[in-house]
Amino acid sequence: MGLFSSGKVAEKIEYTQERKDEIVRRVPYDKIRLGSQLIVHQGQASVFYRDGKSLDTFGPGRHTLVTANLPLVTNLMEQVTNYAFGDDSIFSAVVYFVSMREFPQEGWGTRQPIAMQTPGIGLGWLLLGAHGTYGFEISDAKLVVDTFVGGGQDSLKLKQVKTRLTNAIVQAGTDWFAEVNPGNLMKAQSMMDEMATAVKIKAKDQFEAMGMTLKNVTIGGLSPLETSADKLRNMGLLDAGMYERMYAMDSMRDAAQGEGGGGAAGMGMGMGAGMGMGQMMSGMFGNMQQQQQAPQQAAPQAVPAGPKEWPAIMGVTEAAEYIGVEVEDVVELCMSGDLKAKKIGSKYRISKTAIDTFMSE
Repeated sequence: MGLFSSGKVAEKIEYTQERKDEIVRRVPYDKIRLGSQLIVHQGQASVFYRDGKSLDTFGPGRHTLVTANLPLVTNLMEQVTNYAFGDDSIFSAVVYFVSMREFPQEGWGTRQPIAMQTPGIGLGWLLLGAHGTYGFEISDAKLVVDTFVGGGQDSLKLKQVKTRLTNAIVQAGTDWFAEVNPGNLMKAQSMMDEMATAVKIKAKDQFEAMGMTLKNVTIGGLSPLETSADKLRNMGLLDAGMYERMYAMDSMRDAAQGEGGGGAAGMGMGMGAGMGMGQMMSGMFGNMQQQQQAPQQAAPQAVPAGPKEWPAIMGVTEAAEYIGVEVEDVVELCMSGDLKAKKIGSKYRISKTAIDTFMSE
């Protein structure tokens, strides 16, 4: 790799121990002599740093280090210390080797739900989970080092940037839903190829700002998540009038279930609050129905269900809920082969038995 003991002058600089999950590797050199050989292997770039500044950059090939191809490093050293070693052909620097290859498909998944408007249906919103894969490569080695590497860290690994890359994709997907608004889950699922193309275009600038090129994006699936009034309210998706009505309903419910006030008075208060809630709910849903172009009969109130029965075959969203992890984590396990799954088209299908076996190992 070219590391050497203190006092030795580097005559050859290269990095040959690159790892698949490694984007950047830092190699400090106390003494480098002009005329030394820099070897940058195919799929690499090297960036010279001095005093916290990225300076000269080299692509693949064998380079003899001279003032002509190290202008920024040598100019800085002349300004600071005349190379600080009493020999104007020797200088010190930190060299970052950057992997310029295309990184393989990585899994992504939403950690926060994507909200889709469903005019005239239920509360008017549906919360969705989404997942898929993406591929990228480094396009600007200097910018990647400037953006992600600091504080003298020795390396930058894929997992250290993955959250930021995933967030860019999810934000692009959220923007697409806000602009296109499919209106219902079936239509949204039929538009996944269109969504993938739009996400790639929308996330392009964010990747480029980090020195990367987003090569491709796939949408593996869209799955409905629990959509409740409380969740929509916490996300700020209910209009002010609906929010006020729900707040009043919550207050009445608390009064009906409040401690103390026993006997006839307490019973009367509870009955009054209950009647008020009934009237409030009737008015609220009546208003919602008036806003619909085709009024629908209100569905009967659901009976609280017992423990959830998990299907024998699950998608990644159900599997993530079953295990208690993020969708992104399940996608990664499927892609790595750690969790046995069948890939049909762009979607994974996982048996409950395979999940139970994996969790018991």
